[in-house]
Amino acid sequence: MNEHLKIVVRVVTAGAVLSALNFYGVGIPALYLLPYLIAGYDVIIEAFRGIREGEIFGECFLMSIATIGALILGEYNEACAVMIFYQVGEFFADYASDRTRENITALMDLRPDYANLEKSDGTSTQVSPSSVSEGSIIVIKPGEKIPIDGVVVEGHSGIDTSKLTGESMPRDVMAGSEVLSGCVNLSGVLRVRTTKTFTQSAASKILELIESAGASKSSSEKFITRFAKIYTPSVCIAALSIALIPPLFAGNFRAWVYRALTFLVVSCPCALVVSVPLAFFSAVGTMGRRGVLVKGGIFIERLAELSAVIFDKTGTLTRGVFGVTGVYPVSISADELLHLAAHAERFSHHPAADALRRAYPNEADSCAVTDSEETAGFGVCTTVNGHVVRAGRAAMMEGVPKVSETGTVIHVSVDGEYSGHVVISDTLKNDAKSAVEALKSLGVERVMMLTGDAEQSAKEAAMSAGIDEYHAGLLPSDKVEIVKSVKGVKAFAGDGINDAPVLACADVGIAMGALGSDAAVEAADVVIMDDDLMKIPEAVKISRRCMRIVRQNVYGSIGVKMLCLALGALGIAGMRLAVFADVGVLILAVINSIRPVRP
Repeated sequence: MNEHLKIVVRVVTAGAVLSALNFYGVGIPALYLLPYLIAGYDVIIEAFRGIREGEIFGECFLMSIATIGALILGEYNEACAVMIFYQVGEFFADYASDRTRENITALMDLRPDYANLEKSDGTSTQVSPSSVSEGSIIVIKPGEKIPIDGVVVEGHSGIDTSKLTGESMPRDVMAGSEVLSGCVNLSGVLRVRTTKTFTQSAASKILELIESAGASKSSSEKFITRFAKIYTPSVCIAALSIALIPPLFAGNFRAWVYRALTFLVVSCPCALVVSVPLAFFSAVGTMGRRGVLVKGGIFIERLAELSAVIFDKTGTLTRGVFGVTGVYPVSISADELLHLAAHAERFSHHPAADALRRAYPNEADSCAVTDSEETAGFGVCTTVNGHVVRAGRAAMMEGVPKVSETGTVIHVSVDGEYSGHVVISDTLKNDAKSAVEALKSLGVERVMMLTGDAEQSAKEAAMSAGIDEYHAGLLPSDKVEIVKSVKGVKAFAGDGINDAPVLACADVGIAMGALGSDAAVEAADVVIMDDDLMKIPEAVKISRRCMRIVRQNVYGSIGVKMLCLALGALGIAGMRLAVFADVGVLILAVINSIRPVRP
């Protein structure tokens, strides 16, 4: 029998026994212990456990003292009713928590159970994914999860990426396509060469993020924890004062003790303690289903307060797929200039280097490329066939003329002599302008773009995206300084390894794309599992909705409790109103908290 059903059975049984005792007018007080214990035995046990462990002032302690006191005063119905309705409140809280946890657990379903490792004779055997080394060949059959990141070497199929990105449309893959662990193969058989180990693969990293999401508590959650530690002992002292001091002057000890017990029932802080973390947990689950992973409640709080969003350009606002659009030689032929640039960038992982290698497909020929050294933000210095070749920004070499072409400009020099430049261009993502407009409509005061590209290229990209403020020609360290100088709560969105320092220094670091740099994902606080820029304003909307719900729960719960505490102390409110102030407010707050999980 599951826990929810057990609570329902206990509540119904206790209610039926209590109704029968009242219907038949049974006057034996001891018999009322039966419905009381059926409904509340676990509350009493938990109260004693808390006392034994030194955590006395918990909600179970308050409920136990209040209801045992009511039994002693002969208020049997009130004592039993409080315990029954308390269990009703716990049922709703547990149900909501389980429902939200199911959304998180659905994401945890990414973990594969096995991998089909191909042996040297062409057959395959099922092994643990953790035992598969990088560079191995694995076979993925229709309906199976992809266990490890890799590249398809044979086969054609559609894969379901919804667990990773929230995208419902399958993605076609074929030889040469990159595939990520956690996706499901839908149709054809795929042979995949692994490019990472299991622990380095996308599914494992996502699971780590999900499992650690609760570690970073928001200031609202920390406030509730601090509030409960001060609030609960305070109301216990106040209740004791109500029970003992007024009778010294006004008499009627029994009436004042009843008021004190009512005061204790009202005072239980469970509505706050349960509903506030649940609201953050719900928001994390909601975003996770949409392909946005948040590393903790504190970042939901910061997303809701954003006053500035700063974008990297290449691979974030733009597609990051470069192409050579111009070759401008000075002292050598165009073919030779492209040849030298491609060879110089042989070992670079920058998108511009990929474009050069694609433009010169014979890059991997017999030319001797040695002593390659890349300086982040500047370029590459290497030796090609015994000649020192520099390729990158104008600051790397002398005699560089001014250029007017739009795009990323790669200057090339050979043995200190300037040889010309190559222009590489990128295109803006389709949703870049819509995302910028959406952020502005949400009241984000500043939307900026930072890039290491040339002024003209940066200006055109910013204008196309609807961004008024941009900075070009930046090194990674320059980006850090600019982000630090921005006032208010700011987010930085980037995808490259060079963005890791900026992501770490922003209030909210947003890593774009499941295929982004591991360093960027590690440094980020929020991970967008695809390249959909509209997920950023969507995350802001969900975060703001979550914070509205948190404020409603905090102000509403405290307001109702303060009013009922005053009425209870004055003798205007009895146990029934106390039950509403405790259980009723808890149920309302819990129902309010699970709203972010709705699709």
